[in-house]
Formats: sequence, C-alpha cells, structure tokens
Amino acid sequence: MDRRSKLIEIIKAVTRKDDVPAPDESLFDSGLLDSFALPDLVSALEKEFSIQIPDSDLNPRKFDSIERIEEYLISRN
Repeated sequence: MDRRSKLIEIIKAVTRKDDVPAPDESLFDSGLLDSFALPDLVSALEKEFSIQIPDSDLNPRKFDSIERIEEYLISRN
C-alpha cells in the first residue's frame, strides 16, 4: 500500500467517516478534523510510519490536507 493510501486509511479511522477530501482540501475546513482529533491523527501517523513527531510540530497547518501530511512525512525521512 502506498503512502497516500495509508494516509487515507488513517484519516478514515481517526474521523470514523468514509469521506475523503481532495488531496489539497483542508481536513479542518471540511469538518473531518478538529483540534481534538489532531493528537489521534499524529499518534496514528507515528505508529504507521515509525516516526516521532515533536510537540513543536503539533500545528494544524502542518496536517491541514493530505498533500501537507505527505510533504511532512517526506521531510521526516
């Protein structure tokens, strides 16, 4: 499974919704994520991709869309 497919599955699991926005659409503006769901998303990303996301990176803008999350993951590798 490629990175984007894994991200989509994580977003579906965290939001408990089958809706998947366009890769550049805001997950927060679309209502799929809110500040309370962000830690769950980050935890799932850490587990799936075997990374540590520092608290200083817990900024909704870094995780605003599928594209931004992909860019962040690439920068962590």
